[in-house]
Amino acid sequence: MKLPWSRRGGPRNTTLSVADPALAALFTPGGFTDIAGVTVGETTSLGLSAVYRAVNLIAGTLASLPFRSYREESTGQRQTVGSIFDDPTPDGQTPYEWKETAFAHLVLHGKAGAMKVRTEAGGLAALPLVHPSSFQVVLPKAGESPAGGLWFIVALINGQQIKLDANDFWYLPGLSLNGSSGAGLLNYARMSLATSIAGDKAAGNMFANGALISGLATPADDYDITDDVPEIRRQLNNNVLGHGNAGTIAVINRRLTFQPWVMTNSDAQFLQSRSFQIEEVSRWTGVPPHLLMSSEKSTSWGTGLEEQNRAMARTVLAPWAARFEQRASRLLARPRWCEFDFAGLERPSPDKEIELLIAQVAAGLLTLNEARAIRNLPALPDPGAAEDNSGSDSAAEEGREDDSASA
Repeated sequence: MKLPWSRRGGPRNTTLSVADPALAALFTPGGFTDIAGVTVGETTSLGLSAVYRAVNLIAGTLASLPFRSYREESTGQRQTVGSIFDDPTPDGQTPYEWKETAFAHLVLHGKAGAMKVRTEAGGLAALPLVHPSSFQVVLPKAGESPAGGLWFIVALINGQQIKLDANDFWYLPGLSLNGSSGAGLLNYARMSLATSIAGDKAAGNMFANGALISGLATPADDYDITDDVPEIRRQLNNNVLGHGNAGTIAVINRRLTFQPWVMTNSDAQFLQSRSFQIEEVSRWTGVPPHLLMSSEKSTSWGTGLEEQNRAMARTVLAPWAARFEQRASRLLARPRWCEFDFAGLERPSPDKEIELLIAQVAAGLLTLNEARAIRNLPALPDPGAAEDNSGSDSAAEEGREDDSASA
């Protein structure tokens, strides 16, 4: 991406590293500790199905919500206005993709950032996202007064670094303990993620190198079967394996003892630990287990799960949305602000919604056409307007009759 103009620095032609985790790893290898030989990073963490599902659910759901900018009129009414967030990168990501990537950065890394690309007049033209590994947040030294109170060291594609402040960089922190640096999953959930990643590796090694046979056939007494092993294997496979042998009695012309290979207690505990990983990811992200495709311990269905989904919108999605809204609103001239529309996400079932709309129309809270607009139905013609038109037509006809009589 080219940064053609900076309000403080004049014209600038610099190639930046934007949203490129592979390149960012060359300059800052993620800052994630290797635990028991397991590297906890962006790629390895998203390789866990529960983590990918949770991050995708949070980022994708919030990105799908309408994100509008408003201005308050003197009458107290809000009016929708255009802003940079209608299309943050006209030549790059779509608005949905941009918001989804920003929230994914926020959840995983605890921070998101974007370059402020300005026009020659100084207006904001684009907000291309920068991968969290490509920039660092630095507190100012004594005597320094950067705009926004922070410095941002951004790594360039050529290995150089530039130092920017809030005039040229938009910063969105996550949960912070010092008011500047955000805390993400990859920072604070390293131990849990490392355990899950190690479990995935152990499962792969078990299926690749472990014993997956169904049983052992050993000779009875001191009977030597060295020369008959191929024939014995063929007879066992033909008489035992496959659906065609279901319910039959296998007869082998050898003195053999068959010992079935059963799952040990340690194997069973291994499978339980794999299931426990989903609960751990649910604790870290706040996403209910049933949305991570784990319903073993869900004792409520129907309305119970519906309430859990609503609770997620209030306790998980709403805080992320509020954090994004307030940082985004600072880019707009006051009294403008940004806001996510949760109405579509919190809509009830169609039958309940229709009942509520009928009740609101009967109580005078909504007009009939406003209720039809909520259901995406066309507006009905105003009967009063038709009466007014008919009355005016009658008056005009009477006027023409009077004119003809006087003539």
